[in-house]
Amino acid sequence: MGHRLKLIPPQYVKPFVKRGKNDRNDAEAISEAASRPNMRTVPVKTVDEQAATIVVKHREMLVGQRTQAVNALRGHAAEFGIVAAKDCGNVEALVCVLTSQPAIPDGARAMFAQKGRHVAELDQKIRAIDRQLLEQHKANPVSQRLAAIPGVGPITGIIMALSVNPANFESGRHFAAWLGLTPREHSTGGRHRLGRIRKAGNERLRQLLVVGAMAVVRYAKPGSKSANAWLLQLLERRPHKIAAIALANKIARIIWAIMARGEAYRRQPAAA
Repeated sequence: MGHRLKLIPPQYVKPFVKRGKNDRNDAEAISEAASRPNMRTVPVKTVDEQAATIVVKHREMLVGQRTQAVNALRGHAAEFGIVAAKDCGNVEALVCVLTSQPAIPDGARAMFAQKGRHVAELDQKIRAIDRQLLEQHKANPVSQRLAAIPGVGPITGIIMALSVNPANFESGRHFAAWLGLTPREHSTGGRHRLGRIRKAGNERLRQLLVVGAMAVVRYAKPGSKSANAWLLQLLERRPHKIAAIALANKIARIIWAIMARGEAYRRQPAAA
């Protein structure tokens, strides 16, 4: 019938809603928002694209459940005066300590053991999905090109390849902004003030890039393969966390360029 489907984010429609919540006001706001020529829309995914992202979304859910369970375990341990490190790799040792403390009641020790088994089961499920993603990575040429970028491994590469359509973004800068890796701007009267990053968009994709960037920053030394002159100079002027965010922004732009143009990653010469 000549109609074109548009998906508009709810936060962009909200400013057009009048007082009172009813279907008429909602429909009027949607119609007004859809008529705007510069209104941003969400790309409509095909059935194949939706099916490809199911594994990624399921992994995100399991990682979130594991983080929640580990935080709960650490919180309960602190109630008994036992402080644990902020790392999922220390859960097994923490559970051994908690279950062997005679001062802790039997009921609490049983719950600690059950919580430890729950975290172990989640770890096993996440590893199984990672193996599945690695198999997809080996068969995906885009993911293989992305994995050549310092800070982007096979898991991040295949997740990006399955979750991101480069045609939805005008440039790498737009893609980095969509991930929330650009600073907030409070500029007026010719004064430019930049704040913290926006943290908008897909939180899990942004987290993958930031974690990868932190790994590169951690081992950035003159002569290393992952460090270049730009990063080393930035580390001389800025703290490690700020440098990692800037590097994650740069990695996001490189990812978009590789996916949009079909090129291979060209490694920059290491700083002497």
